[in-house]
Amino acid sequence: MTTHTLQTEGAEITYDVHGELPTTDGSRPLVMIGQPMDAGGFYALASHFPERTVVTYDPRGLGRSTRSDGLDTQSATVQAGDVHAVIRDLDAGPVDMFASSGGAITALALVTAYPEDVRTLVAHEPPLNHVLPDAAAAQRASDEVQALYQAKGWGHGMAAFVAMTMWQGEFTDDYFDQPPPDPAQFGMPTEDDGSRDDPLLSNRSDEVGEFRPDPQVIGAAPTRVLIAVGEESQGMLTGRMATHTAELLGQEATVFPSHHGGFSAEDGPWPGQAGAFAVRLRAVLAEAD
Repeated sequence: MTTHTLQTEGAEITYDVHGELPTTDGSRPLVMIGQPMDAGGFYALASHFPERTVVTYDPRGLGRSTRSDGLDTQSATVQAGDVHAVIRDLDAGPVDMFASSGGAITALALVTAYPEDVRTLVAHEPPLNHVLPDAAAAQRASDEVQALYQAKGWGHGMAAFVAMTMWQGEFTDDYFDQPPPDPAQFGMPTEDDGSRDDPLLSNRSDEVGEFRPDPQVIGAAPTRVLIAVGEESQGMLTGRMATHTAELLGQEATVFPSHHGGFSAEDGPWPGQAGAFAVRLRAVLAEAD
């Protein structure tokens, strides 16, 4: 693995190249992006692609990537510009791309703005509240998570976030009538460390989720775009958002093993099925060959 830094407008982006560039067999690099997760979250999945050159990166202001734009908020369109700069720096496009969570939204923004950058995009569970039939209730649930985080700190906010994402079906009065979950039940701290800068629980990433994919623009791009959903996520918040995003783009969601973080290591803190996930991803990407 080699590590590179790249200056973009308002940021210095760090990215890693796992393998050779240019690739020895002429295959396309496989770029993996997330948000707010940085490159480290993809190392387990990348290890299952020894035959591919895999590229991972840290979004601006996260992990090793710094920013000089004076902001602490995230934007899918700004991040798309950073990813475009990385692909241009690789001089190996169009690439294949696996994008997770907020990174999946960034990837949709990338295809919108730079349609020649990506051959196949697998966008895994993009967290877009506005595509849901109960969008207003889902936004209320998200706002309540942020409010609890601001009031009581990380453990309480994260416990509420987990409870929200695990809720089955639409958000009804039954959900909102529940008391806030006890962080200790999830193995999380109950004390407040005073910090309020978590990129997931604060409002710093709100603008990412506000991105609105344009079905006509994305449909006209040369990129093959697939919206992916974890088999364990179906019926829960991230699974519902993936399903409805796929419908917005005129397709059915492509099912992958495991959950929202199902590409993580089997023995990690949030055990996934990295091996089985890689088998599925390899097969999906091969369909474009």
